[in-house]
Amino acid sequence: MNNIEKAEEKLKKYNQTHILKIMEKFTEDEKEKISEQVNEMDFENLTNLYNTLTKEEVNLGKVIEPISALKKNKLSPDELDEIDNIGKEIISSGKFAVATMSGGQGTRLGYSKPKGTFKIDVLPQPKYLFEIVCDTLKRANKKYGVVIPWYIMTSEDNNDQIIEFFKENNYFDYPQKDIMFFKQGQMPLIDEKGKLLIGENRLIREASDGNGGIFRSMKLNGCLDDMRKRGVKWLFIGSIDNVLLKMADTTLIGIAEKKNVEIATKSVLKNAPNERVGVICKKDGKVGVIEYSELPVKLAEAVDEDGDLLYGESHIMCNLFSLNILEKLSDVTLPYHKAHKKNSYLNENAELVVPEEPNSYKFETFIFDSFNYVNDIAILRGCREDDFAPVKNKEGVDSPATAIELYNKYWENNKE
Repeated sequence: MNNIEKAEEKLKKYNQTHILKIMEKFTEDEKEKISEQVNEMDFENLTNLYNTLTKEEVNLGKVIEPISALKKNKLSPDELDEIDNIGKEIISSGKFAVATMSGGQGTRLGYSKPKGTFKIDVLPQPKYLFEIVCDTLKRANKKYGVVIPWYIMTSEDNNDQIIEFFKENNYFDYPQKDIMFFKQGQMPLIDEKGKLLIGENRLIREASDGNGGIFRSMKLNGCLDDMRKRGVKWLFIGSIDNVLLKMADTTLIGIAEKKNVEIATKSVLKNAPNERVGVICKKDGKVGVIEYSELPVKLAEAVDEDGDLLYGESHIMCNLFSLNILEKLSDVTLPYHKAHKKNSYLNENAELVVPEEPNSYKFETFIFDSFNYVNDIAILRGCREDDFAPVKNKEGVDSPATAIELYNKYWENNKE
Protein backbone atom coordinates (compact mmCIF):
# COMPACT_ATOMS: atom_id res chain seq x y z
CA MET A 1 0.00 0.00 0.00
CA ASN A 2 1.11 3.56 -0.63
CA ASN A 3 1.11 6.30 2.02
CA ILE A 4 -2.43 7.47 1.30
CA GLU A 5 -3.87 3.93 1.37
CA LYS A 6 -2.13 3.18 4.68
CA ALA A 7 -3.53 6.41 6.16
CA GLU A 8 -7.06 5.58 4.96
CA GLU A 9 -6.88 2.17 6.62
CA LYS A 10 -5.61 3.68 9.88
CA LEU A 11 -8.28 6.40 9.94
CA LYS A 12 -11.02 3.80 9.41
CA LYS A 13 -9.59 1.58 12.17
CA TYR A 14 -9.67 4.43 14.71
CA ASN A 15 -13.02 5.92 13.69
CA GLN A 16 -11.55 9.10 12.19
CA THR A 17 -13.32 8.80 8.81
CA HIS A 18 -14.38 12.47 8.89
CA ILE A 19 -10.80 13.18 7.80
CA LEU A 20 -11.30 11.08 4.67
CA LYS A 21 -14.29 13.27 3.70
CA ILE A 22 -12.24 16.43 4.20
CA MET A 23 -9.37 14.93 2.19
CA GLU A 24 -11.68 14.62 -0.80
CA LYS A 25 -11.32 18.40 -1.17
CA PHE A 26 -7.50 18.22 -1.03
CA THR A 27 -4.94 18.19 -3.83
CA GLU A 28 -2.80 15.07 -4.27
CA ASP A 29 0.13 16.85 -2.65
CA GLU A 30 -2.03 17.83 0.36
CA LYS A 31 -3.31 14.26 0.67
CA GLU A 32 0.26 12.97 0.67
CA LYS A 33 1.34 15.37 3.43
CA ILE A 34 -1.55 14.63 5.79
CA SER A 35 -1.15 10.89 5.12
CA GLU A 36 2.48 11.05 6.26
CA GLN A 37 1.31 12.77 9.44
CA VAL A 38 -1.43 10.16 10.05
CA ASN A 39 0.96 7.24 9.52
CA GLU A 40 3.42 8.59 12.10
CA MET A 41 0.72 9.23 14.74
CA ASP A 42 0.19 7.02 17.81
CA PHE A 43 -3.60 6.60 17.62
CA GLU A 44 -3.66 3.95 20.35
CA ASN A 45 -2.18 6.37 22.89
CA LEU A 46 -4.43 9.22 21.74
CA THR A 47 -7.56 7.06 22.04
CA ASN A 48 -6.56 5.99 25.55
CA LEU A 49 -5.95 9.60 26.62
CA TYR A 50 -9.35 10.66 25.30
CA ASN A 51 -11.16 7.76 26.96
CA THR A 52 -9.53 8.31 30.35
CA LEU A 53 -8.82 12.03 30.75
CA THR A 54 -12.08 13.37 29.33
CA LYS A 55 -14.26 11.01 31.36
CA GLU A 56 -12.55 10.71 34.73
CA GLU A 57 -12.32 13.13 37.63
CA VAL A 58 -8.90 14.41 38.69
CA ASN A 59 -7.29 12.04 41.20
CA LEU A 60 -5.62 14.09 43.94
CA GLY A 61 -4.55 11.02 45.90
CA LYS A 62 -5.91 9.52 49.11
CA VAL A 63 -3.71 11.46 51.55
CA ILE A 64 -2.74 15.12 51.01
CA GLU A 65 -0.21 16.61 53.43
CA PRO A 66 1.55 19.97 53.68
CA ILE A 67 5.29 20.15 53.02
CA SER A 68 7.97 22.26 54.66
CA ALA A 69 10.42 24.53 52.86
CA LEU A 70 13.82 25.79 53.97
CA LYS A 71 13.56 29.44 54.98
CA LYS A 72 16.80 31.39 54.57
CA ASN A 73 16.02 33.66 57.51
CA LYS A 74 15.90 30.61 59.81
CA LEU A 75 19.52 29.72 58.96
CA SER A 76 22.47 31.01 60.97
CA PRO A 77 25.06 33.11 59.07
CA ASP A 78 27.50 30.17 59.22
CA GLU A 79 24.93 27.71 57.86
CA LEU A 80 24.02 30.04 55.01
CA ASP A 81 27.69 30.64 54.16
CA GLU A 82 28.34 26.89 54.04
CA ILE A 83 25.39 26.28 51.70
CA ASP A 84 26.20 29.25 49.45
CA ASN A 85 29.85 28.23 49.16
CA ILE A 86 28.78 24.79 47.93
CA GLY A 87 26.63 26.47 45.26
CA LYS A 88 29.39 28.89 44.26
CA GLU A 89 31.81 26.01 43.75
CA ILE A 90 29.33 24.19 41.47
CA ILE A 91 28.90 27.26 39.25
CA SER A 92 32.54 28.36 39.15
CA SER A 93 33.70 24.84 38.25
CA GLY A 94 31.48 24.76 35.14
CA LYS A 95 29.04 22.15 36.46
CA PHE A 96 25.95 24.36 36.10
CA ALA A 97 23.69 25.13 33.11
CA VAL A 98 20.37 26.86 32.49
CA ALA A 99 17.34 26.00 30.35
CA THR A 100 14.67 28.57 29.50
CA MET A 101 11.19 27.42 28.49
CA SER A 102 9.90 29.76 25.80
CA GLY A 103 7.58 27.68 23.64
CA GLY A 104 4.59 30.01 23.99
CA GLN A 105 3.25 33.06 22.22
CA GLY A 106 2.24 36.28 23.97
CA THR A 107 -1.47 35.75 23.27
CA ARG A 108 -2.70 36.66 26.76
CA LEU A 109 -0.67 39.86 26.52
CA GLY A 110 -2.40 40.80 23.27
CA TYR A 111 0.92 40.12 21.53
CA SER A 112 1.13 37.82 18.51
CA LYS A 113 4.85 36.98 18.61
CA PRO A 114 6.90 34.66 20.89
CA LYS A 115 6.56 35.83 24.48
CA GLY A 116 10.32 36.10 24.93
CA THR A 117 10.42 38.84 22.28
CA PHE A 118 7.97 40.98 24.28
CA LYS A 119 9.54 44.23 25.51
CA ILE A 120 8.65 45.75 28.87
CA ASP A 121 9.34 49.33 29.91
CA VAL A 122 11.72 48.77 32.84
CA LEU A 123 14.37 51.22 34.04
CA PRO A 124 16.87 52.42 32.97
CA GLN A 125 15.69 51.38 29.48
CA PRO A 126 13.07 48.95 28.07
CA LYS A 127 14.18 45.34 27.67
CA TYR A 128 12.93 42.20 25.93
CA LEU A 129 12.11 39.27 28.20
CA PHE A 130 14.90 37.26 26.55
CA GLU A 131 17.25 40.16 27.18
CA ILE A 132 16.41 40.17 30.91
CA VAL A 133 17.23 36.46 31.19
CA CYS A 134 20.43 37.00 29.22
CA ASP A 135 21.50 39.91 31.46
CA THR A 136 20.99 37.71 34.53
CA LEU A 137 23.21 35.02 33.03
CA LYS A 138 25.90 37.51 32.02
CA ARG A 139 26.04 38.88 35.57
CA ALA A 140 26.54 35.33 36.89
CA ASN A 141 29.22 34.63 34.27
CA LYS A 142 31.13 37.73 35.31
CA LYS A 143 30.77 36.95 39.02
CA TYR A 144 31.95 33.34 38.77
CA GLY A 145 34.38 33.57 35.85
CA VAL A 146 32.53 31.12 33.60
CA VAL A 147 30.14 31.01 30.65
CA ILE A 148 26.97 29.18 31.69
CA PRO A 149 25.57 26.99 28.87
CA TRP A 150 22.10 28.23 27.90
CA TYR A 151 19.48 25.86 26.43
CA ILE A 152 16.37 27.53 25.02
CA MET A 153 13.20 25.49 24.46
CA THR A 154 11.13 26.75 21.54
CA SER A 155 8.08 25.24 19.83
CA GLU A 156 7.13 24.25 16.31
CA ASP A 157 5.18 27.51 16.10
CA ASN A 158 7.87 29.94 17.24
CA ASN A 159 11.27 28.29 16.71
CA ASP A 160 12.19 30.12 13.50
CA GLN A 161 11.01 33.47 14.87
CA ILE A 162 13.07 33.08 18.04
CA ILE A 163 16.26 32.09 16.23
CA GLU A 164 15.86 35.01 13.83
CA PHE A 165 15.23 37.35 16.78
CA PHE A 166 18.47 36.27 18.44
CA LYS A 167 20.38 36.77 15.19
CA GLU A 168 18.92 40.26 14.74
CA ASN A 169 19.98 41.16 18.30
CA ASN A 170 23.46 39.62 17.99
CA TYR A 171 22.49 37.05 20.66
CA PHE A 172 22.55 39.95 23.17
CA ASP A 173 26.35 39.53 23.20
CA TYR A 174 26.10 36.03 24.70
CA PRO A 175 28.59 33.55 23.15
CA GLN A 176 26.66 31.84 20.35
CA LYS A 177 28.52 28.55 20.88
CA ASP A 178 27.06 28.38 24.40
CA ILE A 179 23.41 28.76 23.31
CA MET A 180 21.44 25.77 22.05
CA PHE A 181 17.85 25.98 20.77
CA PHE A 182 15.58 22.94 20.84
CA LYS A 183 11.90 22.35 20.06
CA GLN A 184 9.40 20.88 22.49
CA GLY A 185 7.13 18.05 21.35
CA GLN A 186 3.62 18.21 19.90
CA MET A 187 0.34 16.44 20.59
CA PRO A 188 -2.75 16.35 18.35
CA LEU A 189 -5.86 18.33 19.31
CA ILE A 190 -9.07 16.35 19.59
CA ASP A 191 -12.68 17.52 19.78
CA GLU A 192 -15.27 16.66 22.42
CA LYS A 193 -16.37 13.58 20.47
CA GLY A 194 -12.85 12.24 20.09
CA LYS A 195 -12.34 13.46 16.51
CA LEU A 196 -9.05 14.96 15.35
CA LEU A 197 -9.12 18.56 14.16
CA ILE A 198 -7.84 19.60 10.73
CA GLY A 199 -6.33 23.08 10.51
CA GLU A 200 -6.22 25.73 7.83
CA ASN A 201 -2.89 24.36 6.67
CA ARG A 202 -4.77 21.13 5.80
CA LEU A 203 -2.90 19.08 8.37
CA ILE A 204 -4.01 17.58 11.69
CA ARG A 205 -3.87 20.36 14.28
CA GLU A 206 -1.28 19.91 16.99
CA ALA A 207 -0.21 21.90 20.05
CA SER A 208 2.84 21.81 22.30
CA ASP A 209 2.82 18.84 24.67
CA GLY A 210 3.33 20.92 27.84
CA ASN A 211 6.41 21.91 29.84
CA GLY A 212 6.78 18.34 31.11
CA GLY A 213 7.89 17.38 27.60
CA ILE A 214 11.17 19.22 28.12
CA PHE A 215 13.02 16.13 29.36
CA ARG A 216 12.34 14.02 26.28
CA SER A 217 12.89 16.99 23.97
CA MET A 218 16.31 17.68 25.50
CA LYS A 219 17.31 14.09 24.87
CA LEU A 220 15.98 13.96 21.29
CA ASN A 221 17.69 17.23 20.37
CA GLY A 222 21.10 16.34 21.83
CA CYS A 223 21.02 18.74 24.80
CA LEU A 224 21.68 16.04 27.40
CA ASP A 225 24.65 14.76 25.36
CA ASP A 226 25.96 18.32 25.17
CA MET A 227 25.66 18.74 28.95
CA ARG A 228 27.49 15.49 29.54
CA LYS A 229 30.37 16.57 27.28
CA ARG A 230 30.61 19.89 29.11
CA GLY A 231 30.69 18.22 32.54
CA VAL A 232 27.39 19.75 33.68
CA LYS A 233 26.01 18.29 36.93
CA TRP A 234 23.03 20.60 37.59
CA LEU A 235 20.52 22.20 35.23
CA PHE A 236 18.21 25.03 36.28
CA ILE A 237 14.92 25.09 34.33
CA GLY A 238 12.83 28.26 34.41
CA SER A 239 10.19 30.03 32.36
CA ILE A 240 10.74 33.08 30.18
CA ASP A 241 8.10 35.29 31.78
CA ASN A 242 9.43 35.85 35.33
CA VAL A 243 11.55 39.03 35.19
CA LEU A 244 12.98 38.42 38.70
CA LEU A 245 13.98 34.80 38.07
CA LYS A 246 17.32 34.04 39.74
CA MET A 247 18.77 31.14 37.84
CA ALA A 248 22.26 30.95 39.37
CA ASP A 249 20.95 30.77 42.95
CA THR A 250 23.83 29.46 45.07
CA THR A 251 21.53 28.72 48.02
CA LEU A 252 19.21 26.54 45.93
CA ILE A 253 22.15 24.67 44.38
CA GLY A 254 23.87 24.36 47.76
CA ILE A 255 20.91 22.82 49.58
CA ALA A 256 20.37 20.34 46.73
CA GLU A 257 23.99 19.22 47.04
CA LYS A 258 23.96 19.19 50.83
CA LYS A 259 20.69 17.23 51.06
CA ASN A 260 21.96 14.85 48.36
CA VAL A 261 18.72 15.12 46.36
CA GLU A 262 18.29 15.11 42.59
CA ILE A 263 15.62 17.82 42.34
CA ALA A 264 15.28 21.16 44.12
CA THR A 265 12.71 23.91 43.68
CA LYS A 266 12.13 27.43 44.93
CA SER A 267 8.72 28.47 46.18
CA VAL A 268 7.11 31.70 47.36
CA LEU A 269 4.33 31.87 49.92
CA LYS A 270 0.88 32.31 48.38
CA ASN A 271 -0.47 35.83 48.91
CA ALA A 272 -4.04 34.56 49.42
CA PRO A 273 -5.84 31.20 49.64
CA ASN A 274 -7.38 31.72 46.19
CA GLU A 275 -4.22 32.84 44.35
CA ARG A 276 -4.07 31.10 40.98
CA VAL A 277 -0.84 29.13 41.50
CA GLY A 278 -0.07 25.44 41.99
CA VAL A 279 0.77 24.34 45.53
CA ILE A 280 3.69 22.05 46.43
CA CYS A 281 2.62 19.37 48.91
CA LYS A 282 2.72 15.63 49.51
CA LYS A 283 0.27 13.32 47.78
CA ASP A 284 0.23 9.77 49.13
CA GLY A 285 3.70 10.30 50.57
CA LYS A 286 5.28 11.66 47.37
CA VAL A 287 6.11 15.28 46.57
CA GLY A 288 3.70 16.77 44.04
CA VAL A 289 1.83 19.88 43.02
CA ILE A 290 -1.92 20.48 43.16
CA GLU A 291 -3.35 23.06 40.78
CA TYR A 292 -5.17 25.99 42.44
CA SER A 293 -8.46 24.93 40.83
CA GLU A 294 -8.19 21.42 42.33
CA LEU A 295 -7.20 22.26 45.94
CA PRO A 296 -10.19 21.90 48.30
CA VAL A 297 -11.18 25.24 49.89
CA LYS A 298 -10.76 23.87 53.42
CA LEU A 299 -7.11 23.00 52.72
CA ALA A 300 -6.46 26.21 50.79
CA GLU A 301 -7.52 28.31 53.79
CA ALA A 302 -5.79 26.29 56.55
CA VAL A 303 -2.92 28.03 58.42
CA ASP A 304 0.06 26.84 60.50
CA GLU A 305 1.25 28.01 63.94
CA ASP A 306 2.95 31.07 62.37
CA GLY A 307 -0.28 32.10 60.65
CA ASP A 308 1.13 31.15 57.23
CA LEU A 309 -1.00 29.17 54.81
CA LEU A 310 -0.46 25.47 55.50
CA TYR A 311 -0.67 24.76 51.77
CA GLY A 312 1.11 27.93 50.76
CA GLU A 313 4.29 26.84 48.96
CA SER A 314 3.65 28.08 45.41
CA HIS A 315 5.34 26.31 42.51
CA ILE A 316 6.83 29.23 40.52
CA MET A 317 8.64 27.28 37.77
CA CYS A 318 12.02 27.66 39.45
CA ASN A 319 13.44 24.12 39.34
CA LEU A 320 16.86 22.50 39.60
CA PHE A 321 17.61 19.00 38.27
CA SER A 322 20.70 16.80 38.38
CA LEU A 323 21.87 15.47 35.01
CA ASN A 324 21.34 11.99 36.41
CA ILE A 325 17.60 12.51 36.98
CA LEU A 326 17.23 14.39 33.68
CA GLU A 327 18.47 11.30 31.85
CA LYS A 328 16.02 9.08 33.74
CA LEU A 329 13.09 11.44 33.14
CA SER A 330 13.88 11.65 29.42
CA ASP A 331 12.87 7.98 29.13
CA VAL A 332 9.56 8.14 31.03
CA THR A 333 6.17 9.48 30.01
CA LEU A 334 4.80 11.86 32.62
CA PRO A 335 1.04 11.72 33.20
CA TYR A 336 -1.02 13.78 30.78
CA HIS A 337 -3.50 16.46 31.81
CA LYS A 338 -6.32 17.82 29.69
CA ALA A 339 -7.13 21.46 28.89
CA HIS A 340 -10.46 22.46 27.34
CA LYS A 341 -9.74 25.08 24.65
CA LYS A 342 -11.20 26.96 21.70
CA ASN A 343 -9.60 25.79 18.44
CA SER A 344 -10.62 26.52 14.87
CA TYR A 345 -10.89 23.65 12.39
CA LEU A 346 -12.03 22.61 8.91
CA ASN A 347 -15.45 20.95 8.65
CA GLU A 348 -16.22 18.09 6.27
CA ASN A 349 -16.60 20.59 3.41
CA ALA A 350 -13.09 21.89 4.17
CA GLU A 351 -14.59 25.18 5.41
CA LEU A 352 -13.03 26.98 8.36
CA VAL A 353 -15.05 26.98 11.58
CA VAL A 354 -14.09 29.40 14.37
CA PRO A 355 -15.83 28.36 17.61
CA GLU A 356 -17.01 30.86 20.22
CA GLU A 357 -16.81 28.36 23.10
CA PRO A 358 -14.21 25.69 24.05
CA ASN A 359 -14.65 22.82 21.63
CA SER A 360 -11.59 20.61 21.97
CA TYR A 361 -8.97 19.12 24.24
CA LYS A 362 -5.25 19.72 24.46
CA PHE A 363 -3.23 17.00 26.21
CA GLU A 364 -0.09 18.14 28.02
CA THR A 365 2.40 17.04 30.66
CA PHE A 366 3.62 19.25 33.53
CA ILE A 367 7.19 19.51 34.75
CA PHE A 368 6.18 19.27 38.40
CA ASP A 369 4.93 15.71 37.90
CA SER A 370 8.61 14.76 37.69
CA PHE A 371 8.82 15.28 41.48
CA ASN A 372 6.96 12.01 41.88
CA TYR A 373 9.92 10.09 40.41
CA VAL A 374 12.28 10.81 43.32
CA ASN A 375 12.00 10.02 47.04
CA ASP A 376 12.57 13.59 48.17
CA ILE A 377 13.28 17.08 46.85
CA ALA A 378 14.75 20.21 48.44
CA ILE A 379 12.45 23.23 48.68
CA LEU A 380 13.78 26.73 49.29
CA ARG A 381 11.22 29.41 50.12
CA GLY A 382 12.08 32.60 48.28
CA CYS A 383 10.62 36.07 48.65
CA ARG A 384 7.95 37.32 46.26
CA GLU A 385 9.49 40.80 46.05
CA ASP A 386 12.87 39.30 45.09
CA ASP A 387 11.95 36.19 43.12
CA PHE A 388 8.55 36.34 41.43
CA ALA A 389 7.36 38.97 38.94
CA PRO A 390 5.60 37.10 36.11
CA VAL A 391 4.35 38.68 32.88
CA LYS A 392 1.24 36.70 31.98
CA ASN A 393 -1.80 38.95 31.58
CA LYS A 394 -2.35 42.11 29.57
CA GLU A 395 -3.68 44.00 32.59
CA GLY A 396 -4.19 43.55 36.33
CA VAL A 397 -2.46 40.77 38.28
CA ASP A 398 0.79 39.37 36.82
CA SER A 399 0.81 41.93 34.02
CA PRO A 400 3.62 44.03 32.50
CA ALA A 401 2.63 46.86 34.87
CA THR A 402 3.03 44.76 38.04
CA ALA A 403 6.24 43.12 36.76
CA ILE A 404 7.78 46.50 35.89
CA GLU A 405 7.01 47.84 39.37
CA LEU A 406 8.58 44.81 41.09
CA TYR A 407 11.59 44.78 38.75
CA ASN A 408 12.33 48.48 39.21
CA LYS A 409 11.89 48.28 42.98
CA TYR A 410 14.21 45.26 43.21
CA TRP A 411 17.01 46.91 41.23
CA GLU A 412 16.57 50.18 43.12
CA ASN A 413 17.38 48.22 46.30
CA ASN A 414 20.07 46.03 44.73
CA LYS A 415 22.13 48.41 42.64
CA GLU A 416 25.13 46.80 40.94
